[in-house]
Amino acid sequence: MSFIHEYTKELIATGILGILLIFLRIVATKLVRRYAKTNQTLEHRTNLVIKYLHLLINILVIIALIIIWGVQTKDLILALSSITTVVGVALFAQWSILSNITAGVILFFSFPFKIGDVIKIHDKDFPFMAEIEDIGAFHVFLKTSDGESIIYPNNLLLQKGISILEKQFNDKEYVD
Repeated sequence: MSFIHEYTKELIATGILGILLIFLRIVATKLVRRYAKTNQTLEHRTNLVIKYLHLLINILVIIALIIIWGVQTKDLILALSSITTVVGVALFAQWSILSNITAGVILFFSFPFKIGDVIKIHDKDFPFMAEIEDIGAFHVFLKTSDGESIIYPNNLLLQKGISILEKQFNDKEYVD
């Protein structure tokens, strides 16, 4: 019982933070779904962005809990430096994965093209035209007029020049 009396403020703040966490997750989910509905975005792309936003909200809540419970600065710095070292090595090794996820979120909100669009990628080494079949978290699935399937990383879509073309359905030729 003395634990409850000693940490009443922290327990109340933790409870309020828990309610706030639920509220923020619901609001973020509804806002993203409303945005996706107005832009006619696919459900699985919407779910990926919601998952990323929930992860961000959870990280912020953990930071708030650390502040509420008054974790000692020296303990916090030791833990954060250890975690940062491990995560830094992992992210350095997997930098392209992180950049592809970030590019996927940017493509979701900027919405420059959609599934079914025919695009021309202006790459000096490997230029090509293809139809977008699917947009995933890491890459885009493309199909050329020859029937070739290409999996193209999201981060390269943001780095290369891209033209959106019109498709002539009767002969599967693409025109500018």
